[in-house]
Amino acid sequence: MTERLDQPRELAPRLRLYYDPEAFGRLSERIARFLGTARFIVYMTVFVGVWLLWNTFSPYKFDPYPFIFLTLMLSLQASYAAPLILLAQNRQADRDRIQYEQDRLVAERNQAEIEYLTREIAGLRLAIGEVATRDYIRAEFQRLQEELSSAGE
Repeated sequence: MTERLDQPRELAPRLRLYYDPEAFGRLSERIARFLGTARFIVYMTVFVGVWLLWNTFSPYKFDPYPFIFLTLMLSLQASYAAPLILLAQNRQADRDRIQYEQDRLVAERNQAEIEYLTREIAGLRLAIGEVATRDYIRAEFQRLQEELSSAGE
């Protein structure tokens, strides 16, 4: 094919890895959840303690004092842990935002229902005020009876 200056070049096929952000996000949350446990602290303490003891007292020291390789390993672990924790926090913030929106909609519906019920109760109070009560009817009957008995005398 001849190259023309007025046409864009065709991109060469590239090797692209499949990336599922949802799966990666779930994995990062699991890792962040584990990093925030006492079990992780205990594991890291045991790991560092064994490392220090091995490289201090063993005749086969692979990382002698000042433990540069241990420092590198811990820095590498921290450099991966921080972004994973941030990713997990961002996902939690997204979930919180969605939950907040749903809660807000439920609160709006509840508020509308409360206002409707308040209007209904006010209407019932007005209607009850217009309904003749037993005492009112009894008093009217007594008044009429008195009028009739006074007219008959």
